[in-house]
Amino acid sequence: MKTLKLLPFGLALLSACGTSTDEIVVNVADYGIMPDSGNDCTYRVNHVIDSISGVNPGEKLTFRFSAGRYDFYPSDSLTKEYYISNHDQVNPKYVGIALEGRNNMTIDGGGADFIFHGRMLPVALIESDSCSLKNFSIDFEQPHIVQVTIVDNDTVNGIISYRPEPWVKYEVIDSVFTVSGEGWSHEPCAGIAFEPETKHMVYRTSDFSVGTRGAVESAPGVITAPWNNPRLVAGTKVVMRTYGRPCPGIFIADDRDINIENVKVHYAEGMGLLAQMSENITLEKFSVCLRGDDDPRYFTTQADATHFSACKGEIVSVGGLYEGMMDDAINVHGTYLKIKNKLDSVTVVGQYMHHQAYGFRWGEPGDSVQFIASQTMELVGDKNTIAAISPYDCTETAGAKEFKITFSSPLPQSLNPDSASFGIENLEWTPSVLFADNVVRNNRARGALFSTPRRVVAENNLFDHTSGTAILLCGDCNGWFETGACRDVVIRGNKFINALTNMFQFTNAVISIYPEIPDLDSQKKYFHSGITITGNEFDTFDIPLLYAKSVDGLVFKDNVVKHNDKYKPFHWNNQPVLLERVINADINTMD
Repeated sequence: MKTLKLLPFGLALLSACGTSTDEIVVNVADYGIMPDSGNDCTYRVNHVIDSISGVNPGEKLTFRFSAGRYDFYPSDSLTKEYYISNHDQVNPKYVGIALEGRNNMTIDGGGADFIFHGRMLPVALIESDSCSLKNFSIDFEQPHIVQVTIVDNDTVNGIISYRPEPWVKYEVIDSVFTVSGEGWSHEPCAGIAFEPETKHMVYRTSDFSVGTRGAVESAPGVITAPWNNPRLVAGTKVVMRTYGRPCPGIFIADDRDINIENVKVHYAEGMGLLAQMSENITLEKFSVCLRGDDDPRYFTTQADATHFSACKGEIVSVGGLYEGMMDDAINVHGTYLKIKNKLDSVTVVGQYMHHQAYGFRWGEPGDSVQFIASQTMELVGDKNTIAAISPYDCTETAGAKEFKITFSSPLPQSLNPDSASFGIENLEWTPSVLFADNVVRNNRARGALFSTPRRVVAENNLFDHTSGTAILLCGDCNGWFETGACRDVVIRGNKFINALTNMFQFTNAVISIYPEIPDLDSQKKYFHSGITITGNEFDTFDIPLLYAKSVDGLVFKDNVVKHNDKYKPFHWNNQPVLLERVINADINTMD
């Protein structure tokens, strides 16, 4: 390893020229990038990375920070046009650290705390190979999510008083409670309630509207507004938010062999990490988490902690902590294109359907695909191969919603988009998944979602008050258009503590195998298969453990079930195991 002692900023680039094939370590402090200065380091950090990286492209480079705080502002950031899966497709993005076309590069924060301002995409890693991010945290000076404490609840008159936390910047404008930060302002529209002591979501509250209209500041720092919700007792912490998700904390696209180690995302206005069209991603002790037990916040990210859209190779997430996010800990899936037109016997127009999933590459010539009937979620015809693919509604892939796709073999005659709805699934971009030794707790919606035909292992995880279903195997070619059928899933050695305290989509049991099938009665084949659930511990106040729909091959046995009285049972599903169209099942629900 070679450490470069760099010259003052204007001359430092000359010192990077060398012939060593060892790893080169660049201490950013030698460029004057110092922690705790309060200065905007955005331009300087990106300039250093660009300059040194261009000198000897074949060498391994590590850019090392020192522990402390570094501030990033949008005014000096890089502006990029990125179309990010499962996010709002608004451009440009203001990027704090942009790594594009990099190979063998490591960003080692050395315990640094990267603080972002305004509305930014903190880290983007694009079209890069064998890169690592390690030893830093991501947070924002002013989160867009708002937190308040209930002061008083007049349930007779439907009026609630609440106190915004000290870091919240707010005004009452024309009787509307409005929050703001650097370059943004909005009125929250939805809320999530947390128990003040445990940070669990409040039992049976789910999503609710918030009292922001007709507001007055009834006392210094106290807002009073019409708001009818008897479950919000004094002391309850309420997280108020919009449903916008402009940027994740880390964006990974068109990459290969990426390792993220000991990185924490404390807040992002979208997901903690979003990866798309990338191969082999390893998360080691990657966390979306609070700043410890004394953190006054009860929330982390606006949406999922981690999300993998149309990736391949192996996805590994081990040793992480996922808490306080407004959606799932992990979601792994591809995206169905809906067949809009059939141009000839081998050519179709396929369309991205969800408003938060379009504008990025969907496939390449040579990729294997299969077709599916949306109403029954059954396969149609045999597998096929992409011969050619190009944007159809615009000239570039960036921003495209439609693709013209030519296949190497004739299409099934029954595939007629004029008479029924059909989707295309890309089988090339489907990963195997290892999700192990993680803690998922105190979040909204669900725990872990897997929709991939390759092997999935979820083992030795703790799912503690996930509020909804702890593990979901889905598949949907009608709403979210997220593929696909699971073929080899092992769920073992996990502990589930009091899931299902709230109702969200797909929450039919602690483990829910729930593909969206509008016409299940007409289905003749089965969607999921090869699912084994063994050696897990269920510690639950309610009854439903497993729900499964359209499965061929399901094992549920050797699990331990313990019942507690923490909450009153309320779920509509009063069966430990509820099966719909399931064959070849080995079920044993003995406690």
